Amino acid sequence: MDAGGQFCPNQHCPLRGLKGQDNITIHCPKRGRYRCKSCRKTFSERTGTPFSGLKKEKALVVQVLTLLTYGCPIQAIVVAFELDERTVADWRDRAGLHCRQVHKALIVQSNLDLQHVQADEIRAKARGKVVWLAMALMVSSRLWLGGMVSRDRDRRLAQDLMQLVAGCAQALSTLLVLTDGWPAYPKAVLKAFRSSQPRQKGQRGRSRLALWPGLCFAAVVKVKVAGRLVGIKRLLEHGTLGQARQLLHSSGGGQVLNTSYIERFNATLRQRLASLTRRSRQVADRLLTLHTGMYLIGTVYNFCWPHHSLRQLNPAAPAGVGVQPKWLGRTPAMASGLTDHVWGLEELLTYKVAPPPFVAVAAKRRGRPPKNKSSVVNELNHR
Repeated sequence: MDAGGQFCPNQHCPLRGLKGQDNITIHCPKRGRYRCKSCRKTFSERTGTPFSGLKKEKALVVQVLTLLTYGCPIQAIVVAFELDERTVADWRDRAGLHCRQVHKALIVQSNLDLQHVQADEIRAKARGKVVWLAMALMVSSRLWLGGMVSRDRDRRLAQDLMQLVAGCAQALSTLLVLTDGWPAYPKAVLKAFRSSQPRQKGQRGRSRLALWPGLCFAAVVKVKVAGRLVGIKRLLEHGTLGQARQLLHSSGGGQVLNTSYIERFNATLRQRLASLTRRSRQVADRLLTLHTGMYLIGTVYNFCWPHHSLRQLNPAAPAGVGVQPKWLGRTPAMASGLTDHVWGLEELLTYKVAPPPFVAVAAKRRGRPPKNKSSVVNELNHR
């Protein structure tokens, strides 16, 4: 046990979420518990992870979640490990919600230089309904930027997705956004990528919002006749064609406007998430099932799975055949500069997201309020 990298999770502790304050000590090594000197509360080493409150061994939970991330149906895991179906579903939901917190802490608030982003939707069949999953991908590093789950493919779904992408990007950066021909995207893109302007002298009301000067937005529309693809239209909605081509070249996103990279990720998600498999009996019952499964697969994809197109030559490898590997695998998080090594699934699940720092709130005044201003002044003078 290492108390140096721990923080106090108590919501009422003045040192909540702060590391390196020398306030955490080992309370019980046998039970794996720490103690905070500030609030004198004890907490488990599993607090803040999906393993909190579970009686099963951590290795078994990691093994089951590994099978889930590779598309193994829950029924097969139940038979193989003699577990209850509700237990496996609970572990999946716990891991998905934890991965969502990790994604929000490390990716959404990282101010990335996105350059080129592609967005698309997946139509999934659930029990008695149709569900839409809208997602976005950073092309240069193949980083999954997040997604939204909704029963309706409406304007709000597109706005929430573009707001999520804007939260990951550097403000006022040069950016190319490519989507399909869904009519809800143009207004959502132009509304999300705006910044407030400095207030002028004598200006009344709120600050004016202006579009990012380096924003380019284009749509790739597939033309079908009788259900068969006959052509593709590439429509530049905002920006210049020269700037769009320059961003395509710098991000390695191809020669023409396309949405192939997000479509490849959609295929990976359908393969790894059993609920999205076409013509399957593993349909989801709740939106939470798709939400947690999507974030579990997406976060593992970002931090734990090396991408073949991101690999680099190993400078330490000799010219001939040697012990050192010739190629070094990199994950999308490594290519984006967020991590320096390939994470294991256990490392991802045990990563603790610190809560916001403690903010002291003034005590609420009790009793009858004063009737006039003079009584307030007298009361302040007597304190």
